[in-house]
Amino acid sequence: MKIGELARAAQTQTETIRYYERAGLLPEAARTVANYRDYQTTHAERLAFIRHCRSLDMTLNEIRTLLQFKDAPTENCVEVNALLDEHIGHVAVRIRELKTLEKKLRGLREQCVGSRATSDCGILSGLEQAALQQSRSPADRGHADHVHGTHPQVGVSAKVGSERFDTRKTGNSRRGPASHR
Repeated sequence: MKIGELARAAQTQTETIRYYERAGLLPEAARTVANYRDYQTTHAERLAFIRHCRSLDMTLNEIRTLLQFKDAPTENCVEVNALLDEHIGHVAVRIRELKTLEKKLRGLREQCVGSRATSDCGILSGLEQAALQQSRSPADRGHADHVHGTHPQVGVSAKVGSERFDTRKTGNSRRGPASHR
């Protein structure tokens, strides 16, 4: 099948498929005489595996490791177990961070309970005060209690289609497909 057919079958964009090829997760397809990529069923299956792992917020490095084990079916899976245990740990940390964020947002929301002029809005006032306090504290710059993805950011991310990726071949992916969040 051609790349467009694979993209439709996988419900993804062709650029995402090309990105996975460049990242070494999806092997490049053979070319036809007309120089079109000629994808096989194995490509569709591998792409489905990658996309499912992304829906679980796994990084490209984690997926790469899982694919290496998948490609070596006689290997011991103890490292696969360890990888998933570590990923679960990252998710648990993120959940704690999100609960803290929720608590802060609820506290902020409680600062404005009625209808009033925006100049008297407790939420806007609270946001402004926090922003000023943060801007005065250089040590906290860049750590503004923002809850990122499951994994720490590595390198520079770029958005491709509905997915966000790290631009380095070995880097972390930040977000999965929007349709899987």
